[in-house]
Amino acid sequence: MPRSDPIPPQRNALMRRFWRIFRLLALLSVVVAAIAVLFVTQGERTPIHVIIATALGAGLTVLLGTALMTLVFLSAESGYDEPPHIEEESEQE
Repeated sequence: MPRSDPIPPQRNALMRRFWRIFRLLALLSVVVAAIAVLFVTQGERTPIHVIIATALGAGLTVLLGTALMTLVFLSAESGYDEPPHIEEESEQE
């Protein structure tokens, strides 16, 4: 009789989910950086340092923002942000 697959630990599942989402967001940041470079290079001749600064600035900004938002959503789903359940002791006099 076949056995069912073991349920992966929650931490590993969250990390795999984060990296799967992060790869897509890294691709998004590369696309945004390319679009920003296209906008900057239209018209007159643009120095290479401006192109590099634009690509790094736009790409890393999008990458950082999306990575932090992904962490916020995954943290909320993990249950670690729930308030603690404190049981109050009844005072007997």
